[in-house]
Amino acid sequence: MSKEVIFLLVVVSMAIWVGVSREAVKPSNEINWRKMITLLSAGTLSTLVITITLFQSLSF
Repeated sequence: MSKEVIFLLVVVSMAIWVGVSREAVKPSNEINWRKMITLLSAGTLSTLVITITLFQSLSF
């Protein structure tokens, strides 16, 4: 992957995790659980892709 694509993916991932954090600080009865699960899944997937990409770019 090019550096620009990785950078864009990192920015999107950060925005997703900010959304998770904002949803998590709400009182329990106000949390939209469907939104929370969706954001957590997207955040986990994007973080996994970033991690795999960065490990592949390491030269041993």
